[in-house]
Amino acid sequence: MSPTLRLLPVALFAALAGLFLIGLYGRPPSTIPSVLIGKDVPAFTLPPVGGLAGSDGRPLPGLGAADLRGKGVTVVNVFASWCAPCRDEHPQLMALARAGIRLVGINYKDDPENARRFLGSLGNPYSAVGADVAGRTAVDWGVYGVPESFVIDDKGTIRFKQIGPISPEQLASVVLPQIAAAARPR
Repeated sequence: MSPTLRLLPVALFAALAGLFLIGLYGRPPSTIPSVLIGKDVPAFTLPPVGGLAGSDGRPLPGLGAADLRGKGVTVVNVFASWCAPCRDEHPQLMALARAGIRLVGINYKDDPENARRFLGSLGNPYSAVGADVAGRTAVDWGVYGVPESFVIDDKGTIRFKQIGPISPEQLASVVLPQIAAAARPR
């Protein structure tokens, strides 16, 4: 057998390994495009997280597609109490709420008691939280994992998707400009 033929399997393996590494590490997950950008939010209706109250002490409502139309720009955040990166991004969500940005949540595959405790200890930035116990709504939204956030315009169109936690730098350089862009008429 010629030396060239002996090296062919090694060269093929190296080429395939290189392609897999490029696919795996070639770009950060937050840059993965979403097929939902520019489309209406999926149809969904989620019940409230039982016993979860807002800052005024009143029970927070659940969340549905109709709640994302005609209310200005809204940030939808998919989170869970068991998600460590959700805890890391929470200060940025609180900053959005303090800035008057409408923020709603989808509580993903979580126990209501744990969700209440999570928001009770860190603060509740949401004006509504829907309980996605089975995770089906998150699948319809194209969620890869928690946390993920979406910027929705006044017409209920998804304008931006943030995969992974929002860092302070991303809040300033990416998320706030996306919110401002979604507020401009199309």
